[in-house]
Amino acid sequence: MDKPQLDKMDIRILRELQRNGAITNLELAEKVGLSPSPCARRVKQLEDNGVIRGQVTLLDGARLDLKLTALIQISMDRHTPDRFEKFETKVASYPEVIECLLITGQSADYQLKVVVPDMQYYQEFLLNKITRIEGVSDVHSSFMLREVINSTQLPLDHLLN
Repeated sequence: MDKPQLDKMDIRILRELQRNGAITNLELAEKVGLSPSPCARRVKQLEDNGVIRGQVTLLDGARLDLKLTALIQISMDRHTPDRFEKFETKVASYPEVIECLLITGQSADYQLKVVVPDMQYYQEFLLNKITRIEGVSDVHSSFMLREVINSTQLPLDHLLN
């Protein structure tokens, strides 16, 4: 995958869009110092190059009664492509799983970030879904006490060098 050539204006656009994906093109153009047409062309080019993958609306889980966040480390019984593919397909079907990472450097193979209403829901989710996935051999759960940093913004300063 080729690294796209980004200039300072592209990076300014990306920073603004990371802060507010709902900003209008006119507002974005004003913030970055472009006229609207060239700004829209640059955004389209960033989308076409795959730098901008999409836009989302961020929801407040606590206000939606999703008050428990668990980090689950999962070990698999076998390290085969088929076993991993089946696991990944299955966890992708669970809306409670908001992140799934294949990891190294731990005794686990995967780390999941799961958001649920409460501990009872979590227990049912763990026992009736996660532990029933073929190949899961060990599960360790940790629970978030407080969110210190939660950002979707990627650092971009390294692109200025």
